[in-house]
Amino acid sequence: MTTTGKMELMAPAGNFESMQAALDNGADSIYFGVEQLNMRARASINFTLDDLKEISERCKAKNVRTYLTLNTIIYDHDLTIVKTLLQKAKDAEITAVIAMDQAVIASARAIGMEVHISTQINITNIETARFYSMFADTMVLSRELSLRQVKKITQQIAKENICGPSGNLVEIEIFGHGALCMAVSGKCYMSLHSSNSSANRGACKQNCRKKYTVIDQETGFEMELDNEYIMSPKDLCTIDFLDEIVDAGVKVLKIEGRGRAPEYVANVIKCYRDAIDSIEAETYSKEKVISWMLELEKVYNRGFWSGYYLGQKLGEWSNGSGSHATQKKVYIGKGMHYFPKTSIAEFKIEAYDLTVGDTILITGPTTGAKEMEITQMFVNDVKGEKGEKGDSITFPIDFRIRPSDKLYKIVENKVEV
Repeated sequence: MTTTGKMELMAPAGNFESMQAALDNGADSIYFGVEQLNMRARASINFTLDDLKEISERCKAKNVRTYLTLNTIIYDHDLTIVKTLLQKAKDAEITAVIAMDQAVIASARAIGMEVHISTQINITNIETARFYSMFADTMVLSRELSLRQVKKITQQIAKENICGPSGNLVEIEIFGHGALCMAVSGKCYMSLHSSNSSANRGACKQNCRKKYTVIDQETGFEMELDNEYIMSPKDLCTIDFLDEIVDAGVKVLKIEGRGRAPEYVANVIKCYRDAIDSIEAETYSKEKVISWMLELEKVYNRGFWSGYYLGQKLGEWSNGSGSHATQKKVYIGKGMHYFPKTSIAEFKIEAYDLTVGDTILITGPTTGAKEMEITQMFVNDVKGEKGEKGDSITFPIDFRIRPSDKLYKIVENKVEV
């Protein structure tokens, strides 16, 4: 639960790189999965039980809360690992578990662990919220609600003094940015029927992102679909009406993206951190929104729409299967050494070339995702303007790099929309 009046910004963490990117760019909390029992079991490099202590310690050092996602369908053969995982998370002092199965909710409550209700529960009214307040302090509402419906629920929570196990008013969380799917609040059976791979067990094959032709079986008539991917919604973006979300009484804004790259996490969290702080400082403006939108367009997206929050037509579909990002990263090389006395980093170029003036991205489990411009560099110990494959390059940098770090060049991405 939040400890201040400001809306909490929750970041996705599919691995240590993304987690560090979230910590560096102003997240108030992170959510993550461990191995197979989460809704992104195949979409990202999930953490292990042994990672829980490090996750907790690194986040505590930044005063960032940690939420374990355990929100898949649970079968009898899963119960032992569920209880083991919850106990390990509690021992590591993970803040809370995000759950939808009653077995997980009950098991977490039995050991005194804070519970957050997942969107898969599909909470759409005050009575359902009241019921789950017996078990949880924070609830993610159904993705299909309008802001007006969200506001009515938060007002009734305050009016009727509906409190969670902590004794504090129940806090409402909504999705603020990232991928949406055709399913109702994330529950989908398409992947299961087509590939025997259950989306509700974190193994979605993303059938809805493909291009389909609709044919009338009786007449053979092929329907005109205006080249839209009719089951693949555009990505949700709320930064242009974030002030209305704050006004609706939302306490936690969740950014989707545990399967996306660390630079995505860094970029999106930075923009929404700025936006939330601007609302608090009463400096939120159309000019700032335009600037944030340009930044958000640089990283992976399928185009943007406002979801169902503003009561618009149902569905805005993407017109392609890939990203509409205006920038992309190109792998250049790997970290070799860092010289702390002179703040110089050394990299080995393994592909393509790098020139003074290029924008680079450095990612790593401890480094996170750092973007900067090359203003000067040495190539094989000689000052130069361009490094090529096989060269050793050094340049000044204000943070430590490690041998596990990867070096990328950021280039313009020409996408046909």
